[in-house]
Amino acid sequence: MSTQVTPGGRQGVVMHVRCPDRLPEETYRQVLEELAGLSPVVQALPPTAALVDLRGALPYHGVDARRLGEVLRVRTVSRLGVDVRVGIGPSITVAATASGQVPRPGGVLSVAPEEVEGWLGPLPVEALHGIGPRQAAVLRDYGVHCVGLLAAVPPATVQRLLGGKVGRLAADRARGIDSRPVVPRALPAAASVRCRFAEHTLDGAVVRAALLELVVRLGTRLRGRGQVARALSLSLKFAGGGSWDKTRRLAAPSAHEDDLRLLAYQLMDAAGLQRGRLTGLVLKGEDLVDADRVARQMSLDDACENRLAAEDTVDRIRDRFGPRVIGPAAVFRRAS
Repeated sequence: MSTQVTPGGRQGVVMHVRCPDRLPEETYRQVLEELAGLSPVVQALPPTAALVDLRGALPYHGVDARRLGEVLRVRTVSRLGVDVRVGIGPSITVAATASGQVPRPGGVLSVAPEEVEGWLGPLPVEALHGIGPRQAAVLRDYGVHCVGLLAAVPPATVQRLLGGKVGRLAADRARGIDSRPVVPRALPAAASVRCRFAEHTLDGAVVRAALLELVVRLGTRLRGRGQVARALSLSLKFAGGGSWDKTRRLAAPSAHEDDLRLLAYQLMDAAGLQRGRLTGLVLKGEDLVDADRVARQMSLDDACENRLAAEDTVDRIRDRFGPRVIGPAAVFRRAS
């Protein structure tokens, strides 16, 4: 059975990490940052998974791959309150299959190159990474119920059963053949917040209050991450499945609620709503950059400077007592 080997002849060492379902985007980004502390080669697989190439990291840290997986779990649990499932193997397929076999909420499963064939063989065919429910059903109909049997079937037969490309990949991966590299890829520089209405709404005041709440949440998130947005996009979701989307750039990069609110309201006005029944809103900060890369101009407007000072105070209150303890009156009227 063959496994991933690099052009230089070294055996691959890949870590596949699965986070809990429905993990908030901000927390997912923090998990990616923890991974970057282990290896510079991290490939984000949104919304909740990632790949890490450990070949260069192992000699640097002076420990084996399983130990790095355990270190990762300790860090995510202690720093983020998030447990992860970690699979380690000589290829992406083996590592991703291994992470899928780790019981929830978390753990580490490492498969050495010489163990791949014996470990993969008894697994149910649907456990092989890349095999979906439909492919598994077809294979089971033909008596192929485990990965070992799939590896024993001639590749041409698997291609006839599953189709050309899918069948070829399935046959290769059942044999441990997977030469794909981990390609460094970060999440796009964006942050989004959203809301859904309990019922279809035409009420302008309710919609504006919901939009204002999204502005507050987005601004708080950006400031907490030390980032500013160069643009905002607004998506309106309508009953019946339709949507409206528009993006505009800010006059200057900002994470301040006054700036975000002004542009968000302009985007809403541009939609020209008449009788459209809304089911939800999505507000996204686009083209994000680190706040310390943007020079802040002192304003001659005392009221503006006072609002910015108040915003800092409000952020500290939210950090201490929770995000919903203080905010615009319109938001609280909507919540009540």
